[in-house]
Amino acid sequence: MVYVRLDGEWTDADGVDHAAGEMVDVDAATLAQLQAQGIVGEGTDWAGPTGGQDGTDWAGPTSTTP
Repeated sequence: MVYVRLDGEWTDADGVDHAAGEMVDVDAATLAQLQAQGIVGEGTDWAGPTGGQDGTDWAGPTSTTP
């Protein structure tokens, strides 16, 4: 399983709607389908916590572009 952020709305195989920006667990085959449909991007953004040298953490997305 892979934990990914959705770039677009998606309804999973169980009929559950997921909003853009939501984090979901998907298998490799589903991930490939979502990437092909543009629902999951292949960007380099990190959506986890970022540790700082001064002990502060940022829990939001970190982008390589402003």
